[in-house]
This record gives sequence, C-alpha cells and structure tokens, in this order.
Amino acid sequence: MNSFQVVVIGSGPGGYVAAIRCAQLGLKTALIEKYSTLGGTCLNVGCIPSKALLDSSEHYYNASHTFAEHGIELSNVSVNFGQMIARKNEVVAQTCAGVAGLMKKNGVTVFHGMGSFKSKGIIQVQGSDGSTELSYEKAIIATGSKPSGLPGIVPDKKRIITSTEALNLKEIPSHLLVIGGGVIGLEMGSVYARLGSKLSIVEFADRLIPGFDSAMSKDLARVMKKLGADIYTETRVTSVKNKGKQVVVTAENKKGETFEWNVPYCLVSVGRKPYTEGLNLSALGLATDERGRIPVNDHLQTADASVYAIGDVVRGAMLAHKAEEEGMLVAEIIAGQQPHINYLLIPNVVYTWPEVASVGHTEEELKSAGRAYKVGSFPFRASGRARASMDLDGQVKVLADKENDEILGVHIIGPRAADMIAEAVVAMEYRATAEDIARMSHAHPTYTESFREACLAATENRAIHI
Repeated sequence: MNSFQVVVIGSGPGGYVAAIRCAQLGLKTALIEKYSTLGGTCLNVGCIPSKALLDSSEHYYNASHTFAEHGIELSNVSVNFGQMIARKNEVVAQTCAGVAGLMKKNGVTVFHGMGSFKSKGIIQVQGSDGSTELSYEKAIIATGSKPSGLPGIVPDKKRIITSTEALNLKEIPSHLLVIGGGVIGLEMGSVYARLGSKLSIVEFADRLIPGFDSAMSKDLARVMKKLGADIYTETRVTSVKNKGKQVVVTAENKKGETFEWNVPYCLVSVGRKPYTEGLNLSALGLATDERGRIPVNDHLQTADASVYAIGDVVRGAMLAHKAEEEGMLVAEIIAGQQPHINYLLIPNVVYTWPEVASVGHTEEELKSAGRAYKVGSFPFRASGRARASMDLDGQVKVLADKENDEILGVHIIGPRAADMIAEAVVAMEYRATAEDIARMSHAHPTYTESFREACLAATENRAIHI
C-alpha cells in the first residue's frame, strides 16, 4: 500500500494548488484525478476554454465593427469556427500539461482514477488498469461541481446543452437561447452573439447577474443589448423540448405573459452544484447538506478531523480563485501554520466585454445592513485611455464608510476590469480609505485612473475629469 501524509482528491484549481503547497511545505503528497488530464472543470471545460473563445470572438467582433474607425480596412472578414475551436483546445492542452509539469516539479505523485474512501485513513483509486489503495494522514476533498439543471428540463447535450457542450459546438448557432442571466450564461452568450448568433436571455430574477451590485447589472444589460441580445427578466421557463433540429422553449413572465421560441440551441446555465458522487463519504460518517455541500468548520475541516474539503463542494462562492485560496489555507493549516482568508475580499468577475469585476459589499447589502456609506463613481466615457481604445461603456463605483472613509466595496464594469479589481482588493485588505487611493499617483493615461477618480468622487466630490 502506498502511504502519504496528504492525499488530495480532485485536480482542479483548489486541488492542484493544495497539492503543490503541501509539497512545498515538505509533506509527502498524492493527487487523485478521475480524468486523463489534470486541471478539473476550470482548465478543461470552464475558465480557460471559455476565455480563449471570448478573446477570439472579441478579436473577430472588433475586426468587423471597430477596425475601420481605427483606420484599419479589411474586406471579407469571416470566421473559421473550426480553427477557433482548435485554438481553444490547444490552449487547454498546454495549460493542463503545465499542471502535470508542476506536479513533477514539486514531487507530487499523481494517480488517475476514481478516488473513494474505503475506510478511515484509506482511499481506494479505481483506474483503468486496476485498483490501488492509498493510506493517508490527512485528506483534502476538492472534487468541484457540475452544471445544475431545472426540474423537468434535462440537457440532451446535442440541442439542449450545458456550458460544456457550448465550448465545442460544430457550428455557430443562428439563434442561441440562454436560460440564466448569470456569469456563465452571459459569457458564452456573448461569444456567440459576437460571432453573429441571435441571442435571447431568459432570467428568473429581476436583473442580470443578480449577485452583483445593481449598477453593474444595469450597465451590463445595456452592453448585451448593444450586441443585439433580447433580455427577458422575471421570466420563468416552463418547458424545453427537443424537436429534432429545433428546440421549443416556452416561458411565462410575472405579468402572466407567455413566450415561445423555436431555436436550434438552448443553453441551460442556471448555476452549478457540488460534485461528491462516488466519494463514499458514509465510510467516514460524513454526509452532505440540503444543497449537496460538505459541511466544514472555519478551518475547512469536516466532521472527520483528518479530512478537509475545499472549493465548490463547500459553502461560499463557486470561484476558481476561492478554491485556490482554500487549498493554500488547508495545506498551511496541516503544516501547523495559521493562515487566514477574508471571504469578503475574494473578487468576482464576469468576462464579457466590457468586463465586470466586484469586491466587497454591494450598495444593496449596505442599505440592508443600515450602514452609513457614501458613493463615488466615474464613467469610462470620461477616461482619456478609454477614449483612445474606444472602450467607453461602463464605470467604476466605490462605496466608502460615511464616517471613517474606509473602502467597503468596489464595482467596475469596463475595459480590463478583471485586472483592475486587484488594486481594490489590495486597498481593502489593508483597510485603505477612499482618500488613500485619491492621494496615490496613477500613471496617465490608464484605465486605473478611473478608480482614483471614483475615490476622489467619494471624498467630497473631488473628481477632476467629470
């Protein structure tokens, strides 16, 4: 029997980062992955491939719509969709191979197969070439999540698809209907809208990306409509049926109005659910909660003190970088250190264009809590850098404590918002005030000047360029 100090089940961002950090800390570590490639959902059918298609489709959209204004004249611009998918696949292959290389570099032993708990201290790995047993002192469950569905609506993965199939279509849909106005639905919807698909979005909530600050939702809705999207909020899908080459989707809004669409593809994107199938948690006396999550304490420790769980299988946002932070935290706890995570300061991003990025409290949360706050905002239309690049949509919104000026939340919709949010995370980690950022020099012209301007606006309305 192979013996390890730490065994990690699942090689997504949480799992492989946990394994690397354990190895760095001198722990004999094994990583179990049921698929042939490492990287989990994020690298194989999530973050990485979707961003590859988002970038490719944005290049095409700009070549078709904005290059002429830049003085770049092209003719007969077209999409080689097969090549676009092939490039995406190559990006995925390189990234997954990179993770495998990191395992070798750090001395992590990798086992491919289905990992399950046989008993306390023993994990069985069922691979294509037989079964192997591993003993462990500590185990980390990092098995991630899979797409959720709707009652009575079962994706057939041909016409009624999930985000996984949306990454590998054989054609650009003439019309794509997306059920769900959250992050994944809007990202994949924008890919195909840029490539020429008619896009319809049906959302049960009263706005898109309902977990974000409402100002971001409103601005993003305007952006999606510029792409030609039809948006139906407060609308419930009642039926989805595959009729061969067409999918018939019916829905009803809160006014009682009914809708019916006949579309070649329907993307069901209503969130994700924890994936714990096959782990045999009962062998450890463990059970999942009503939402399928594994209960853990503040140290991400399960009811079995030798087993930890991280990422999408536990409470909190289902974000790759949240899983990474938890993987590092658990590794360091196992090694006897005392790390911490401030979950409020884990940013959330939508990779549409413009991007949306958020950290901290939303205005709705502050209102609900009765906390006194002030708001400063700055539109990218007033940014010289944004005018130069023709990225005029969006704004930076800063929320600060009304009494002590501490930054409580930063919300950005605009060019490179995903990168810009890091400055806000640093500021809030060190409890900076809006005045602190307002006093810092930002290079000109840059998009990040807009963050400073929003902070100036939050401090006695001192913004310079509006």
